[in-house]
Amino acid sequence: MSNAPSKVLVPAEDLRTFSAALLEKGGLSAEHAATTADVFVWAALRGVDSHGIARVPAYLELLAKGVANARPEITIESTTPAAAVVDADRAPGPVALTAAAHEAVRRARETGIASVGVRRTVHTGAIGYYVSEIAEQGLVGLGFVAGMPNMGYTGVKGAAVATSPLAVAVPARDQAPLLLDMATATIALGKIRQARASGTPLPEGAASTEDGTPTTDPEKAVMPLPLGGAKGSGMSLAFELLTSVLVGAPIFSAFHSGDPKGRKHRQNALLIALDPAAFGDPEAFGAAVDGTLNTLKGLPVADGANGVYYPGERSAGVAELRAAQGVPVAPRVWRELTESAARLGVTPPETAPDA
Repeated sequence: MSNAPSKVLVPAEDLRTFSAALLEKGGLSAEHAATTADVFVWAALRGVDSHGIARVPAYLELLAKGVANARPEITIESTTPAAAVVDADRAPGPVALTAAAHEAVRRARETGIASVGVRRTVHTGAIGYYVSEIAEQGLVGLGFVAGMPNMGYTGVKGAAVATSPLAVAVPARDQAPLLLDMATATIALGKIRQARASGTPLPEGAASTEDGTPTTDPEKAVMPLPLGGAKGSGMSLAFELLTSVLVGAPIFSAFHSGDPKGRKHRQNALLIALDPAAFGDPEAFGAAVDGTLNTLKGLPVADGANGVYYPGERSAGVAELRAAQGVPVAPRVWRELTESAARLGVTPPETAPDA
């Protein structure tokens, strides 16, 4: 029996450089490859492995097939100081949404609040990254995404809406920012695949068969069910209106129209930045955020709980640990990365066994 470690450890900087080199060989410009790699490594550092380095081979495939545009002509349209639309021209989501986050911050510094829509991007990645970029500048960040329908809707037979996520980042003074990053589905599609591979039953009400019948059998489950039933499906529909419809690029209605073009992969987004200075004293705001978070953490711990945590706190701790010790990469993912590297002529970084 093999005693090989289940994962390998790679220094975060090496993983970032390696991922960027692969993406550049896949057709992205050096700048866009670095930006995309930043998003993947951020997710990997925080333990969000589903949106981490495992995405690199998938993005190489998106680029090779032309689903993602390697050399997009990204434009910014605006008729008012506090709002803009980034037309991504099918750029990878990390490229388009990073540009949108920077634009939202720049405008919010002038107007107090700014909204930037993103039209026609491809797979937005971990949207927590983009609102975190806003929070790093001392502003509050909110993000919404709409994608291709792959989730049930209460009362509908079959897939109806997307597992559209939302994210909120609030900067603190001394604490790590609050970061709420969640999908409108009960579980991620990746969790269904993992359960199928391991033969583990799914939780009640988490997934369904193709016609929408709830099931705990991972062999029969093909799509997640909305979080909180009508609440999650209603949120997803609202995000479609706040993003896709708002920027003139409807996904939901086109998907269900019967036109094959409506099934072509694409996503839309909306990022909002709020400057605390427009509402009062930003220093007092940061101190009050800390006070709120500390109050939460000082509340009595429930029986059986290992502590009280605010959204984003534990993943920030994981990021600190992985930044120091290296990022664990699953054997299958590392194999795919090294196979891509061999094909593209990129040298993989040194690794260490994950103890």
